[in-house]
Amino acid sequence: MTKYLTIIISLILTINLLFIFPVNAETVINNQPQKIFELNCAGCHPNGNNIIRRGKNLKLKALHRNGYDSVEAITQIVSNGKNNMSAFSNRLSEREIKEVAEYVLQQAENNWKG
Repeated sequence: MTKYLTIIISLILTINLLFIFPVNAETVINNQPQKIFELNCAGCHPNGNNIIRRGKNLKLKALHRNGYDSVEAITQIVSNGKNNMSAFSNRLSEREIKEVAEYVLQQAENNWKG
């Protein structure tokens, strides 16, 4: 039952994110990683947390534990998604994905402060 509830919640959040947080022209033009993160990722990962699965957050310890402690690894999961996480390769350019991955790693190394 919990598995189905998690899937339903994930689907609802994904659908909501598509309509609530569309990438706007300003973000694409400016390529500002923080804005890209806020518009596309913060819905599920506010301040590096994870509202779906707490252990899959973006804190440095969790990134190390889960094997996503490099720009390349983060770029891969952002591009292709995995399990409950949607793929963003159809919504963001390769450059935007790489910049977001660099931003996530930088924030994690700074404990998501600032």
